[in-house]
Amino acid sequence: MDLLVKVLGHAVGLQLPQYQTSGSAGMDLVAAVDEDLKINQGEVQLIPTGIAIAMPSGFEAEIRSRSGLAFKNQVVVLNSPGTIDSDYRGEIKIILMNFGKEPFVVKRGMRVAQMVISRYETANIKLVEELPDSIRNEGGFGSTGI
Repeated sequence: MDLLVKVLGHAVGLQLPQYQTSGSAGMDLVAAVDEDLKINQGEVQLIPTGIAIAMPSGFEAEIRSRSGLAFKNQVVVLNSPGTIDSDYRGEIKIILMNFGKEPFVVKRGMRVAQMVISRYETANIKLVEELPDSIRNEGGFGSTGI
């Protein structure tokens, strides 16, 4: 599958989305900020990546937190996973939230999120009066044990 990437003017010279190892499922996205951007404790900021993408119908890009930022700094992608639809052509922006105790500074070119390309199915909605039985039926919220 080919992922078409357009670099926007404010991201010229920054790293393209990139897999860090041959076994990586997600490619890192970098911040295309013009100057350092501070995210205070409990604050949310929208971080530009400076790229727009196109992929075939039947695919989506999922935007996820980077585990290192989440563990070391408690900075996460707030709506993780965020979905980029195959027909969206605007700039990818990352919603970052700082759950940590200290301000976090986003610097130009910093790896702030990862993007995973996934295939999906579209569902045909069929209205029914009853659903087929299953072993679990309506059991939820711990019904299968701890």
